[in-house]
Amino acid sequence: MFDTIISGGRYFDGTGAPSDIKSIAIKDGIIVKVTSEPLSPELATRFIDATGKWVMPGFIDTHTHYDAELLVSPSLSESVRHGVTTVLVGSCSLSMVCSDYEDASDIFTRVETVPRDKVLPILQQTKSWSSPAQWVEYVSGLPLGPNVVSLLGHSDLRTSVMGLSRATDADVIPSEAEMAKMERLLTEALECGFLGLSTMRLTWDKVDGDREWSKSLPSTYAAWREISRLSNILRRYGRVHQGAPNAATPLRIFDYIKETLGWFRKPLKTTLISRMDLKGSPYINFLTKFASSTANLLRGNFRWQVLPTPFTVYADGIDVVFFEEFGAGELALDLKTKVERDALLKDENYRRDFRKFYGEKLSPRVWHRDFGDAIILGCPDKTLEGRDFESVANERGIHVVDLFLDLVVQYGTDLRWYTTVANHRPEVLKKLIKDKDSLITFSDAGAHIRNMAFYNLPLRLLKLAYENQQSDFLSIEQAVWRVTGDQADWFGIDAGKIREGDRADVLVINPDGLSQNLEAVCWAEMENFDLKRLVNRNPGLVEHVLINGRFAVDNENLSSDLGKETGYGSFLPATGA
Repeated sequence: MFDTIISGGRYFDGTGAPSDIKSIAIKDGIIVKVTSEPLSPELATRFIDATGKWVMPGFIDTHTHYDAELLVSPSLSESVRHGVTTVLVGSCSLSMVCSDYEDASDIFTRVETVPRDKVLPILQQTKSWSSPAQWVEYVSGLPLGPNVVSLLGHSDLRTSVMGLSRATDADVIPSEAEMAKMERLLTEALECGFLGLSTMRLTWDKVDGDREWSKSLPSTYAAWREISRLSNILRRYGRVHQGAPNAATPLRIFDYIKETLGWFRKPLKTTLISRMDLKGSPYINFLTKFASSTANLLRGNFRWQVLPTPFTVYADGIDVVFFEEFGAGELALDLKTKVERDALLKDENYRRDFRKFYGEKLSPRVWHRDFGDAIILGCPDKTLEGRDFESVANERGIHVVDLFLDLVVQYGTDLRWYTTVANHRPEVLKKLIKDKDSLITFSDAGAHIRNMAFYNLPLRLLKLAYENQQSDFLSIEQAVWRVTGDQADWFGIDAGKIREGDRADVLVINPDGLSQNLEAVCWAEMENFDLKRLVNRNPGLVEHVLINGRFAVDNENLSSDLGKETGYGSFLPATGA
């Protein structure tokens, strides 16, 4: 007897090999049989007729920020419902492993826009660990929904060794004893299965709390020689460096390129955040392509992270991270209270500076600085909803920056709007996705709860492939591979394939469901946070999700046992750890 048979579906094994109509049998969490022959329903406790459906490995999400949510809502159901069976935490230099509870909260909450008053109490109540091995032991005891893999965050590591104040002081260089301790902790992390280290150079990611408010993340203060020393350990273990260059100094990408090169040494696996077709800086595409091609030509091992969908950003008032990239926006975001902000926004000298920055179109930037391409989604003045800021400004006969600041002063965060900053040209986006130097990831699941994370990112790639089957875009098999086996092989994860002997992390999806709008968003409860967040909902698409052979999603319904005493997933150490 088998536990489960999934019969007659179009079977994708996760390697990119041609798909075919197959039946698979599962026993004790393992794929024990893959066959073209029909299997009798009598041979299994559970039989699923998958005729007309697609059967594939569970998706791997290699860029999330579930670090805090994992501790109180380990089901991570927002990802599981979309077919994600393995998630990676510890991205962007932010893990919650080595530093104390308040430091871990303060380097995480403002950057990832999850309220500090929610995250800090969680860490106060749960954080009993202070080393990578202790974190693995704790997480392994949680009733996990998906499997979990992790990077060690450099900001977390640096803060634990130097203290938050010294770690965010540009004049302080870690002592040799402090560097040795960082190296010991990183080595411990790699020994117990962490996939690698994440660092950050983007200075607009800021610290929360009262102690070091509005300083950039600790990782941004490190000299490159510090990062290089830690990279040597990663290289020795064959693990991954995930980095994020500073958008204001794009040529510093070549610091990472130099580090990945494999001449006379082992290449360093390096993945950077993120390659996009930016509206405001389209020329960056040529630089990013040159960087990755050069790196891999010179025996590096380099991948850009690519989001396979338009990058649409939602904002409440002036609270949006890309305003940090220019001085006037940064000044406003550095102020905590509405009273302070309103006084600044009303000041004519400030407005003059804001208009000046808004008018600059040639400097490197993420936001294209065009309020005419920003739509008002919600406002107490309902007559403004659905309109762009520029048309309203023209109607009132004022500069669009003055209109925006007036509305922020009047309505604060009740003024909700959105804009698409990148990946707006379908043909260019398809080229980014097809590039062999890309990883299809960067969902940010678990973060930016009022902005938008891309919980259904793998499904968006499948939709794109499904709609372009008659073109030279990715085949369905290649698209499945890019979000399963390709991720697993590059990061070194035992996941992403469903051949005989593989773990049974399996999806059954209805391809007819790909016809719906996968970019649509709605509000849903964030479990155990007493908050609502923007999510995706795609009925009629993901029918079954099995994690380690157990039904986490059954007939589109989340299991009532998900996140309960017996977990579905487990901590997956890096292969070879």
